[in-house]
Amino acid sequence: MKSIVLYFIGLFLISSSLIAQKKVFEVVPLGVKGGIDETNLSAYLVAPKNTTDYICLDAGTINAGIEKAIANNVFTVSSNEVLRKYIKGYLISHAHLDHVSGLIINSPADSSKTVYATKTCMEMMKDHYFNGETWANFGDSGVGFQINKYHFQTLPFGEETKLTNTSMTVKAFPLSHGNPFESTAFLIKNEENAVLYLGDTGPDEIEKSNDLRILWQAVAPLIKEKQLRGIFIEVSFPNEQPDNALYGHLTPNHLMKELSKLEEFAGKGSLQDLKIIITHRKPPTKNIQKIKEQLKKENPLGVDFIFPEQGRKFDL
Repeated sequence: MKSIVLYFIGLFLISSSLIAQKKVFEVVPLGVKGGIDETNLSAYLVAPKNTTDYICLDAGTINAGIEKAIANNVFTVSSNEVLRKYIKGYLISHAHLDHVSGLIINSPADSSKTVYATKTCMEMMKDHYFNGETWANFGDSGVGFQINKYHFQTLPFGEETKLTNTSMTVKAFPLSHGNPFESTAFLIKNEENAVLYLGDTGPDEIEKSNDLRILWQAVAPLIKEKQLRGIFIEVSFPNEQPDNALYGHLTPNHLMKELSKLEEFAGKGSLQDLKIIITHRKPPTKNIQKIKEQLKKENPLGVDFIFPEQGRKFDL
């Protein structure tokens, strides 16, 4: 009798483990770098697995990234079809050009969809880019003649918003990117599972801010329940970069300090094997390699670092 009980307990543990390991999101990086390479700037397609209902997290590079993904056999349709039919909308963390230039340049070829951003970010895009002068206003609000292709939807902080034409929702949180310049973190949920994407951000210590602390408190329960499938977070510079020249960015040391704070809220050992996707690594190549080496060398929390490559799909 005892052996039968142990057998069923073993089956339960194995099945529970398989459920926990099940991949639920599909990610296609269209651009992964910060800095000077205009063909490879921050943009990540995320969709529920086995769907093509992608939301684009930032939009620094679009077409070049789609073409790279097609070359890698991620997509079997044309780049035009991916742009117009697969991408259901854009979540823009802040209005710096390396996060929006792909959206602007590709807008004439795009289809009607929603652009989501916080009030500050949306006002910048409408006033300085989609204003009928620097670029045609492809939106449904703002200055200049409105073409009404894009619906400009302002996201309030802390409120869950449905992402149109997907099964996902988003909740926005403020970040400090060179205080007082505002960036955004997006918590994207599909049923009980979630991913967290952070736009550019500096550490609380340097930014004189509590934004990351508040964000960590908000997502800690999801980590405890094993519902947070991954965190996209930037590391722009290696550790050699002085604090007074971070310009609202992170180094490996500062990232690990912030993740340690997250662990304090989620519980000791809770970050073991959590997927941490490193975004916005700035050229030159030697610095990009240094960032990777420094993160792998000092990893007391046991997180699973992912260094995304343009056009190469991975699952979370």
